[in-house]
Amino acid sequence: MNNCNGPIPIKVVKSFTYQMIKGIVYCHNNKVLHRDMKPQNLLICGKKILKLADFGLARASGIPVKNYTSEVVTLWYRPPDVLMGNQTYNSTIDMWSIGCIMAEMVNATKQPLFPGKNEADQLTKIFKLRGTPVKEEWPEVENLPDYEKSKVDDIKPANMAEK
Repeated sequence: MNNCNGPIPIKVVKSFTYQMIKGIVYCHNNKVLHRDMKPQNLLICGKKILKLADFGLARASGIPVKNYTSEVVTLWYRPPDVLMGNQTYNSTIDMWSIGCIMAEMVNATKQPLFPGKNEADQLTKIFKLRGTPVKEEWPEVENLPDYEKSKVDDIKPANMAEK
C-alpha cells in the first residue's frame, strides 16, 4: 500500500477496510487468528480487490482458550494487551491491527500510526494518542502480566480531530 502515489481516496480506504474486515471475519468464523495483519501482508489485485496473505503466524482458536505467545504481530500493529504480556488473546488481536492499517491509509503521508522502536516505546506511542488505560474503561488491564512494568505517567487521550 505504501507504493501508491498521493493520498488514498476515501472510497478506496472504505473498500479496502471493508474487505479486510470481511476477510478476517471469515477467518475468525472458521476459528483462525491471523496474528500478523500489516500492510505487507495484504495483496491488492487490479487496484480493487484486497486479499489477506501470509498466514505463517496464524493459529487455530476456540474453546478452551489457549495460551498463545505474545511474540506475534509486527510491533507497529500489535495491540496494547499483547504488549503487556496477554497470552489469552482472541480475535481482537487482528481487529486492532486492522484499525492501525486503516489509520495508515487515511494518513496522507501513509506513515504507521504507532511506529515504536521497541515494546516500551510502542506502548508509549499508543498511550500518547489513546491515553493511559484506566481501570474504569478497561477493568482487566491491571491483571495483565506486564502491566506494572508498563505503567507510565497518566496521559490524557489526544484529540483525534486535531491529528
